[in-house]
Amino acid sequence: MAETPDKNREALPQPAGSAGVSAVNDWFVREVLPLESALMQFLRRSWRNRGDAEDLCHDVYVKVYEAASREIPDPAKPFVFAVARNLLINRSRREQIVSIDTVADPDTLGIARDEPGPDRAAIAKQELHRLQAALDRLPPRCREAVVLRKIEGLPRREIAQRMGISEATVAEHLAAGMYALADGIHENESGR
Repeated sequence: MAETPDKNREALPQPAGSAGVSAVNDWFVREVLPLESALMQFLRRSWRNRGDAEDLCHDVYVKVYEAASREIPDPAKPFVFAVARNLLINRSRREQIVSIDTVADPDTLGIARDEPGPDRAAIAKQELHRLQAALDRLPPRCREAVVLRKIEGLPRREIAQRMGISEATVAEHLAAGMYALADGIHENESGR
């Protein structure tokens, strides 16, 4: 007598190259479930609320099972713990997100503003003056090459065309200019 499929159970289509349901179930029982005590210990130790460990463990099982239904990972233990670690990281990130609608005053969020404070602005201004002074001390052609490359962001080939020199000469100007700038800035810092 031929077996007839159970009408209450629908056959789930399996993508090509995927593991069968019984193979995944067997693998899960054989490889993953024995890791439960170590997994629970890891989750309790790694998550601030130990009461969430059981829920986290079930979430790890769901993700591991879903991945195994596509392709069974080998070896299982590092995969299970990598999934657990990633789940903890994602949960932690989600908990740190505060809806902007829940905060009446954005200043209470403690978010750093885009504009620097007065001390940072003063330091930046001093650094710019030191850089400008070091640039001014460079020979004119060397300064031109450095400005075109480092400030305007032009490639060496275009700098060579603009200045009417070879790319090798541009490279020499850039090297000499950068060394001189570093020395000049360092000199100004130590001479304060």
